[in-house]
Amino acid sequence: ITAKPQATHWLSHVLTWLPWLIFIAFWMFLFRQMQSGQKGVFSFGKSRAKMLAGDRPKVMFSDVAGVEEAKRDLQEIVEFLKEPEKFRRFGARLPKGALLLGPPGTGKTLLARAVAGEAGVPFFSMSGSDFVEMFVGVGASRVRDLFEQGKKNAPCIIFIDELDAVGRHRGAGLGGGHDEREQTLNQLLVEMDGFDGNDGVILIAATNRPDVLDPALLRPGRFDRHITVDRPDVKGREQILKIKTGNKPLSETVDLSTLAKLTPGMSGADLENVVNEAALLAARENHTTITMEDLERAKNKIVMGSERKLVLSEEERKTIAYHEAGHTIIFEMIPEIYKPHSVTIVSRGRALGVTYSLPSEDQYLHSSTWCLGHITSLLGGQTAERMTFGDITNGASDDINRATDLARRMVCDWGMSPLGPMALGKKDEEIFLGREIAQHRDYSDQTAVKIDEAIRGIIEQCRQRAETILHENKDLLDRMAEALLEHETLNREQLGRLFGGETLEPVRPVGEDTLEEPAEQPSLEIETAPVAAAGTAESLSSEEVRAISTETGTADQTSRSSDR
Repeated sequence: ITAKPQATHWLSHVLTWLPWLIFIAFWMFLFRQMQSGQKGVFSFGKSRAKMLAGDRPKVMFSDVAGVEEAKRDLQEIVEFLKEPEKFRRFGARLPKGALLLGPPGTGKTLLARAVAGEAGVPFFSMSGSDFVEMFVGVGASRVRDLFEQGKKNAPCIIFIDELDAVGRHRGAGLGGGHDEREQTLNQLLVEMDGFDGNDGVILIAATNRPDVLDPALLRPGRFDRHITVDRPDVKGREQILKIKTGNKPLSETVDLSTLAKLTPGMSGADLENVVNEAALLAARENHTTITMEDLERAKNKIVMGSERKLVLSEEERKTIAYHEAGHTIIFEMIPEIYKPHSVTIVSRGRALGVTYSLPSEDQYLHSSTWCLGHITSLLGGQTAERMTFGDITNGASDDINRATDLARRMVCDWGMSPLGPMALGKKDEEIFLGREIAQHRDYSDQTAVKIDEAIRGIIEQCRQRAETILHENKDLLDRMAEALLEHETLNREQLGRLFGGETLEPVRPVGEDTLEEPAEQPSLEIETAPVAAAGTAESLSSEEVRAISTETGTADQTSRSSDR
């Protein structure tokens, strides 16, 4: 018997070779990825820096305003790149790095782009957070690749935004994540000033947290220049407004110098936002040009919030009117503090009423007399309530918080009390963001009692002063509150007439219902929010521009607000 051989089916051959074909195709794909250098599995260590192409619109120094000192420092770097022999014959070397320090929105990134545009050299841009990934060693590899690209294109500029994301002080934390960040920082230190030179590569970095940077980064030879980019003064704000409105149709009534005086403490980004909001407002109302009124309304919207319509009882409206009138009168009657610019009982943002005052010019220092006057103005609202109604509301909570905070700083920080020039309580603060991280008590219990007594004495002294001023001007208080109930918003011209003894004419017939249209329920807490003046002695964050800190030059905004 002979067995007949079985025919082999073609499918069995395919199944035999298919795993091998898939395996070979997979490895061919991986090798292609390695050779192509695409951002795949093997490109984690490649730098993600963006190189500005020559066909892109360039930013020049003429496009940057309000930071003349910073431009002057960076101009030397540009001249060195253009004419190196002019400096080398004196033995000068090219600065290896420039660190731009300043609050958010002041134009640090724009300045770096302007340096590249003026110098006409390659410009690599990268964020500090782009260095760190999920895999160990990626950050250091990207630093090496970034500087290799820079050396190939030297002379060039490398810009790292938000340097504090990768340059924090070593040993500030525990864990593998911090170890990886420290490896990245170590590699950055080596590339900036290590054994191998990097002539022709200039590193420019920007941060608003210089207090957390590693000291090794800040030494000469790495960042040779520390350039502060602060908020602009009134002239700088006017220059910025001219640039931002250059491509917009403006009415002949627009006075940019006046608008610059009305925007103390605003950064370049804030001013750009004001102009954009004014353009949106003009378009929404079908104007042919942007008017001064559009710009002022846009400024008020950004500083004080959008207007809201609330259902308020006549009693609540009267309480708010007397509260704001109390603030306004004290602002006017104390010569050392800022004069009121406008006051309103129209709800804006979270505020039920706003008293807005402005400095006549930028101020950098404030005396103890100013501080006492400012505390008095903060207490004026509640004092007016007590005098008029014999009772007070919970709306003055933020007024009290700010007054107490300012009194505490007078005692503990500035030596403006009988305790003398003593710094009581060490603080950890964010320099340009303006927030206090922690406070360490370094004084005895007996000293703590004296501090409390000094703070209480300042508050009581200012409260009695506010009471005296309002008692002496009771007729003015009544007339201003009535004018607020009638007009709801009073500008500087109307306030001047009231202070001059006049009575404003009514705008509605007697007996007409004055209740607001229904919307949402009001809040009950009263808060005050200053707008920081430009170029203050202590740099402020953009939040502080509208929120807290009365220790530096501020234009005060006293508002009633709450959380239900």
